[in-house]
Amino acid sequence: MRNHFTTERVSALLTAIFAVALLAGGATSSGADEKDGKAVLFNGKDLSGWKLRNADAAKTWKVVSEVKLDANNPKLLVGSGEGGTAESVMFRTPIEHGSDIMTEKGFGDCELHIEFMVPKGSNSGVYLMGQYEIQVLDSFGKPDNQLGMGDCGAIYSAKVPSVNASKAPGEWQSFDVTFRAPRFDAAGKKVENAKFIKLVYNGKTIHENVEVKGGTGGQIGPEKATGPLLLQGDHGIVAFRNIWITEVGGK
Repeated sequence: MRNHFTTERVSALLTAIFAVALLAGGATSSGADEKDGKAVLFNGKDLSGWKLRNADAAKTWKVVSEVKLDANNPKLLVGSGEGGTAESVMFRTPIEHGSDIMTEKGFGDCELHIEFMVPKGSNSGVYLMGQYEIQVLDSFGKPDNQLGMGDCGAIYSAKVPSVNASKAPGEWQSFDVTFRAPRFDAAGKKVENAKFIKLVYNGKTIHENVEVKGGTGGQIGPEKATGPLLLQGDHGIVAFRNIWITEVGGK
């Protein structure tokens, strides 16, 4: 039997195909969507593309629509809703023993944008390549000349932030990072250290050209040419959202 496709039917079919692709959000096998050329690592719906460091701590992380400070206890965050929106949140729940979570995909040279919220006194971290930690902490109000390696924005064990850009507990904050991965020769020997080219914290530049000689503590395995983005979940309560990464061709 011969099929008779009119222009209208072809147009309708193409429209339907485009709509399906749009709803799919351009998802890749790594669980990352594309947005303005950036890989969106958290899709707002579930934890696709992520895995736990400790598989036995499956209740550590959940997707919620929003988080806010607990009105009765400023050391806690409260999550509500089930996600599925542009502002959905990866919430590290207030369980006693949690787990770090990391992307299934590895990255090398990159530009990263990530937003986070901590309650009063909480402690977490963002690890580039699962190796190099940017400290996440409630450092609100601490004088610049008293900042230490444990304060928010420090490249742990390498350099303290130049200024304290921290907002109050319960407010959303952001890191924008330009990062250069370590280099290895053909035999696998490291010939150049990793480097934080620039780190902007809440709009303020707090690091430039900071070299890290190795894993900063709590890293996963030895240094490699690529590695996952890891979010620390074995310490305190924290929430993350709007996690975007752009892979950059290194030289």
